[in-house]
Amino acid sequence: MRIGFLINPWAGIGGTVALKGSDGEHIRSTALARGAQPRAQIKAQTMVQAFLNARLGDASIDWYSAAGSMGADVLAELKVPNVNVMPIAPPAQTEAADSHAALAWMLNQALDVLVFAGGDGTARDVFSVLGDKVPVIGIPAGVKIHSAVFAVTAHAAGEVLAGLVDGRITEVRREEVRDIDEAAFRKNQVRSTHFGDMLIPVAGEFMQQVKVGGIESDELVLSDIADWLESQLDPERLYLVGSGKTTATLMDHLNIANSLLGIDAIKAGQLIQGDCTEADLLALLADQDATAIVSIIGGQGHILGRGNPQFSPAVLACLGKENLWVIGSKGKLRSLAGRPLLIDSSDPGLDRQWAGLVTVITGFDDRVIYPLVAR
Repeated sequence: MRIGFLINPWAGIGGTVALKGSDGEHIRSTALARGAQPRAQIKAQTMVQAFLNARLGDASIDWYSAAGSMGADVLAELKVPNVNVMPIAPPAQTEAADSHAALAWMLNQALDVLVFAGGDGTARDVFSVLGDKVPVIGIPAGVKIHSAVFAVTAHAAGEVLAGLVDGRITEVRREEVRDIDEAAFRKNQVRSTHFGDMLIPVAGEFMQQVKVGGIESDELVLSDIADWLESQLDPERLYLVGSGKTTATLMDHLNIANSLLGIDAIKAGQLIQGDCTEADLLALLADQDATAIVSIIGGQGHILGRGNPQFSPAVLACLGKENLWVIGSKGKLRSLAGRPLLIDSSDPGLDRQWAGLVTVITGFDDRVIYPLVAR
């Protein structure tokens, strides 16, 4: 499991001294002159301690943190192991550019989730770099908390993170990143702007969207998944569609012949190559990027290594975990009775790299986060 950790050390500095925000060096200097104390580290420390106290499992965790006051100091104080620190120390007066640099470094670490402490301005910084590539958990530490990507408290953020790491199912949904005009706010004018949406994990019951009589209909769910996938396909991108009934539904929606038990390469609504071998896939990946679409083996939980050996370690290394779409109904996930998804590519090192959290597409614009482990 790879957790990113970022603190905006100046978040909330203006709140206790009635400055209605913390943006800009002048505001921060004024806040300090009025006796304000930084509080973001305290909030972040509360989150980490709550996480450590709430953990139930023993999953391996690697932390990726900004240096010094932007994250590493808190983790060091709490003696958190396996911390990888960005090799650039932040200045005493950090700005948005420092957050952007740290986030760009973290994005290259193949994070499973990012936890950040700050307010709406920090959420905007996170969105500007990560977009919706990585689920986030916001620790509310700012003056302005209009965005819906924050936990209700710092303690709650730690409990949500513990649930993710321990494999308790959480929904994923898009929530708004919003910020207000601080200058207008100081004149008692509220001008809130929507800057975009990020993915957040939401603790909740597994079965939330049902079809008929409270029972999930596999046929309708597969149709919903296929409709959603069709709406997301980039005509300029290659897609490697794995075997199984679930993926076959997508091919049927696209009116493309499929090999059912093989892997088919499609692009722009056309079959590029059917029933591909490992060599075929490597040749296709040699000169173009691709996304693999795989389903779950019901009752077992394998997504790679069973029924699709063409996705060999060499192919997966070329592909990259970020280019994997996993699809399956919530009913199929429920059939696992809490057991994780499995990867068994025959390369233990690669399997460990890919282990962590994966997003499973379970309906039309409906996703859950689920643990993927290597045995």
